[in-house]
Amino acid sequence: MTAYDEQLETIADIMRSTRIASLAYLSIDGGLVSTPMGTQDFTEPGTVWFLTERSTDKVAAIEADPRVNVHYAGKGGWVSLSGTARYVDDRAKLKELWDASAEVFMSGSPDDPGNGLLEVTATTAEYWDSPGKVATAVGLVKGLVSDSEPDMGDSGIVPL
Repeated sequence: MTAYDEQLETIADIMRSTRIASLAYLSIDGGLVSTPMGTQDFTEPGTVWFLTERSTDKVAAIEADPRVNVHYAGKGGWVSLSGTARYVDDRAKLKELWDASAEVFMSGSPDDPGNGLLEVTATTAEYWDSPGKVATAVGLVKGLVSDSEPDMGDSGIVPL
């Protein structure tokens, strides 16, 4: 396995461990907006799928300016995907990704014409693979009392 493949695997593991992502985009009036989104699927870190309702301010803003950032943070680490998003009206894909959690946050069903998908295509992923709270705390203390640098985990920026 190449170093690049290992980085992609680390990014995917962090994303899988953190189902809820934060989607940042520019509103129609130019303000930065961030909203929680449940990740429905990704076959690789470079393409992420979310369910959404067509008539949202979020979809209108993304159609005006598709640049987005998707951020995952959890016990396993942190991932920031930069790229573009687009609304997709694909009934088959929507039915494939629809699950019990969708019933809670979405109105109607996958057959409802007001429901669709948000596809994020990332161009880069930045990540930090955390060694865990205890290891991070121990590493920080070691760094404070010695000349050694603490092990803060692995990090990097990966083109997708």
